[in-house]
Amino acid sequence: MLLVNTFVGASAIEGVGVFAADPIPRGTLIWRLEPDFDRLIPVEKYETAEPRLKDFLDRYAYPSPDKPGFIVYEVDNGRFMNHSDDPNTDFSDAGGATTIRDIAAGEELTCNYADFYPQFELMPTAEAAKR
Repeated sequence: MLLVNTFVGASAIEGVGVFAADPIPRGTLIWRLEPDFDRLIPVEKYETAEPRLKDFLDRYAYPSPDKPGFIVYEVDNGRFMNHSDDPNTDFSDAGGATTIRDIAAGEELTCNYADFYPQFELMPTAEAAKR
């Protein structure tokens, strides 16, 4: 669950992204798992889900870093956070995520998916698919 004010908007990285609504100082805790709010889905349910739901979860969920056998689906704007090899947040601590530097209001929040999903491989972009 994001702990800072955000909004979803058009992203130069991938379709839509999540953006800071207010300035966020470096070192701010911006996210933590809230089991009463974020969804922990057993992998068995994912594996038996209908194709449309699996496609959705493939895009917006990820393996739980501290609860093996579960995937995490965030129901807030966090699910729109895009990957960056040079992110402005750090998700390497399974307990929460912090900002690596000051983030301006209106700036896109980004993270390195490999911080919490070691097997992550960047999906080809639409531009790369055209080549």
